[in-house]
Amino acid sequence: MRGAALAVPEPIGVMGVACPMRRPLLGFVSLVGPLVSMGNTVVVLPSERQPLAATDLYQVLDTSDVPPGVINIVTGSRESLSKVLAEHDDVDAVWYVGTADGRREVEAASIGNMKRTWTHLEGETAVEELPTDETLRQAIQIKNIWIPWGA
Repeated sequence: MRGAALAVPEPIGVMGVACPMRRPLLGFVSLVGPLVSMGNTVVVLPSERQPLAATDLYQVLDTSDVPPGVINIVTGSRESLSKVLAEHDDVDAVWYVGTADGRREVEAASIGNMKRTWTHLEGETAVEELPTDETLRQAIQIKNIWIPWGA
């Protein structure tokens, strides 16, 4: 059988994001930017200690060309809301930055629905220092398409 296989990048879909506590605005933009630029919808948990940086940015997003519903900001406890995102069936992936306990909870909660996770410890590395190509790679999935041809 002859054919060709195409590898086509496509957005993951709805992604949950838990932002780091330090540098609340830079952490928010560093995580949300690559995801939205690759076509994903995002549910974001901003810095628990300083959520106003993200909620003030929401006013800018509301008056910009970003379509409604692309960036959704939910404030509250990062640990408990991250677990809810990991367990939710309509969220396709979770990107978590936080504590070791929260990391374990997110990864354990995502097992039930085979959710893709990408986790970082808060002090491990600064999110804004992650390689750009890696963040963009984590924002997509590859769909393989088999095209049969010939006799």
